[in-house]
Amino acid sequence: MTSSRRLVVLLGLAATSVTVLAGCAASPAAGGAADDATISVVASTNVYGQIVSEIGGDLVEVTSIVSNASQDPHSFEPSARDQLTVSKADLIVENGGGYDAFIDALIDSSGSEAPVVTAVEYSHDWPENEGHEAESGEGETDHAHDHGEHEHVEGFNEHVWYDPHTIAHVAEAIAQELGELSPVDAETFTANADAFVGEVEALESSLGDVSAAHGGERAFVTEPVPVYLLQAAGLEDATPAAFSEAVEEGQDVPPATLLEALGLIDGAVRVVITNSQTGGAETQQIVDEADTRGIPVIAFSETLPEGETYISWMQANIEALSTALGS
Repeated sequence: MTSSRRLVVLLGLAATSVTVLAGCAASPAAGGAADDATISVVASTNVYGQIVSEIGGDLVEVTSIVSNASQDPHSFEPSARDQLTVSKADLIVENGGGYDAFIDALIDSSGSEAPVVTAVEYSHDWPENEGHEAESGEGETDHAHDHGEHEHVEGFNEHVWYDPHTIAHVAEAIAQELGELSPVDAETFTANADAFVGEVEALESSLGDVSAAHGGERAFVTEPVPVYLLQAAGLEDATPAAFSEAVEEGQDVPPATLLEALGLIDGAVRVVITNSQTGGAETQQIVDEADTRGIPVIAFSETLPEGETYISWMQANIEALSTALGS
């Protein structure tokens, strides 16, 4: 969604929700724990919502704005109810990098002063990342309290939840923020985060196994969503950038680029990966060509499938990738 379109949407939300928000003036202020001591957390998608639930347990109440496969975070249009939810949050967790810009807009329009954990800032590829050397204590880089607009950065892949290493740092940041909101429970949050990070390390071990068996082999991804996972598995992304960018933006793939892509499916790649939540004519052509050539095709999603945890979802993706490469 363009910036101008997003502004129109939010102006409409402000107009329709002002009465509702006014009626909540007596509610606890954003950034302060609720009366029952449960911390209210808003996550942009259910991917981050589930991670927060792992770390916070019964001590948090999590609301995920985008929570099913029919909603595309890139073009999601928030409601007045979403604005109200954000206004009441004690903590907000977003992806950032322009992926879920609706959250930044909701924060601004609701006047929320809650701390924000922005996942892209914990990626080693993020242009402004100063590193993770100081994880806690003096000298720590304060990601969560320096909220601002996070527009798409040219050349940066914002789909960082497919990078387990980044997610481990995000989990640690969430635990720290929850601990600041409820110091008496800080040790519990840290212990839960440590357990979660241990499971993330198991994912990285599985990816290492894939790399040992298939490192250097080439994959074609119709969108850049799973590229971090491929890199961690030692695979090479053979997709022409103009192809994946066009598909991601909902634009037509240039004819010359489509011909180049179809040529790559002629034995140059071992697996094709699609996005189960989006598609188009050019994507279907790639899938049809792969089927004709006997090249396995697997689909990854952007949001957490129902009944899955982040860990079980990523492990299933890794297993699907390993199986496809071994076929």
